Amino acid sequence: MLELMEVIESYNEYINKIPKGTMSIANYLRENQIREALESIKNFSEGVMWLTHASELIIENKGEAPLAINKIREFLSEINEGLERQDYVLVADLFEYEIAPFFEEVQEAIAAIQ
Repeated sequence: MLELMEVIESYNEYINKIPKGTMSIANYLRENQIREALESIKNFSEGVMWLTHASELIIENKGEAPLAINKIREFLSEINEGLERQDYVLVADLFEYEIAPFFEEVQEAIAAIQ
């Protein structure tokens, strides 16, 4: 049970960091700092994959994890498509106007649960 509580705590902490991180990615892309942006996007992708697994673990143990996993997969697909086309403006807009607000809503949902 202690392990689950640690996962929940890490989950909540990470969720709280994402909006700021998504804005950093958007800014890197807009400032043509592509290397930094790509490294941050890689870290973001790994982080949200961890969140997905953590959500599944929390739900399996009868907890609440208000993270729409299908939406995360959509975001990752859209990011990948934009990067393949090297459409950095699109990817920056995605991080700023879709992903950041999505995670702000998740933050609010978590706050409501606690």
